[in-house]
Amino acid sequence: MKIKNKGNIRDLFIGLNEKVCDGNGECIDGINFDNAATTPTFKSNINVLKDMSKIYASIGRGAGQKAEISTNLYNEARNFLINYFNIKNKDDYTVVLVKNTTEGINRLSKILPQNNDDEIIISSRMEHHSNDLPWRNRGKVDYIEIDEYGRLKLEELEDKLKKNLGKIKYVSLTGASNVTGYINDIHYIAKIVHKYNAKLIVDGAQLVPHRRINIGGNSKDEQIDFLVFSSHKIYSPFGIGVIIGLKKDFDLGKPDHIGGGTVDLVLDNEITYLGPPERYEAGTPNFLGTMSLINSLEVLDDIGYDYIEEHEDKLLKATIEGLSSIPKVINYGDTEFFDDRLGICTFNIKDMYHRDVAEILAKRKGISVRHGWFCAHPYCRRLMNATEEEAKAFLKNPDEKMLGMIRVSFGLYNTIKEVHVFLNVVEDICNGRFQ
Repeated sequence: MKIKNKGNIRDLFIGLNEKVCDGNGECIDGINFDNAATTPTFKSNINVLKDMSKIYASIGRGAGQKAEISTNLYNEARNFLINYFNIKNKDDYTVVLVKNTTEGINRLSKILPQNNDDEIIISSRMEHHSNDLPWRNRGKVDYIEIDEYGRLKLEELEDKLKKNLGKIKYVSLTGASNVTGYINDIHYIAKIVHKYNAKLIVDGAQLVPHRRINIGGNSKDEQIDFLVFSSHKIYSPFGIGVIIGLKKDFDLGKPDHIGGGTVDLVLDNEITYLGPPERYEAGTPNFLGTMSLINSLEVLDDIGYDYIEEHEDKLLKATIEGLSSIPKVINYGDTEFFDDRLGICTFNIKDMYHRDVAEILAKRKGISVRHGWFCAHPYCRRLMNATEEEAKAFLKNPDEKMLGMIRVSFGLYNTIKEVHVFLNVVEDICNGRFQ
């Protein structure tokens, strides 16, 4: 059943009404604008954990009634995910459950078959470290650059695919930036990638909570080959990540973790592995976290992605316009045309250190934001027009501070009132009222 009364969205969450202590030890209302990192959980997930704990048992080989129920629910979760993301050719895909997006991409970098030492992986300078560093350990990585506003230069993608035809088997790009919120057109990108016989891996950590993803696309050349995302960014912070990907590639790969649950038979000098996904899920799975993940996706579906997009767009518009009107605020990313941005803004205040601004926001008004370079150093350095020497100066000189920005990122429960409180505090900081 769809949730019709959107005015009560905040009632779906646990912890939003908890007071926080300001710098004077006073209890005040908190505002969480750090949703791009981790989100609060739906209240219903706590009920799911309680209910599922009653039947929780061994997954896979237990003969008891509880083990059978748990195993069936766990396997049904895979089918749910295949259907949720609108995969048309269902038999071609499999679902591997991991801990988070970082682990998922690390594991893909080790599992996916590599044809030769000349293989090139295409990534971009927009990526979170989790979709950059794992590929550096696999082989040669080539990068798509960004333009002056921080958007991908997609024309470079086709150029690189043309020049390295046959060497590029995988392109791994973010669905949306965790720094600027730019949404990449993953189906358009898929068409380019498939044109040159490569496959597309999408880091969906930021995209899944805010936009409906259709893995199948409108045609075969638009389909996404691999999607990776985390539960802790979709209001279910209980340690689950998901890889949805082509079964054929998993069939050809070798498990990066081995042990219980991954094998058909072990002899003294011979091992026969199970097929995917079991081959890649060593040890006891996170059953309770998986059930919570499924519940969160169902709740998001009930709320409706159209509502989520419309609501968060209003918050983004008010924030960008408000920050742009305050002298001394330095904005990053396009603040004039931002229809392709999620509810994420990054900024600095002239002549103030990013950490100091973040601490004032927290200690004066209980506003939680992120500061630093958000595990996306190459991207942030480019946005700030800083050289590599400037970026690493703090490593050599203890008097230097690491460069950074302040990020605000919205969840579907945030309100315009909270945005106004935030903007008023930023204005007061710029005017020297909080020092």
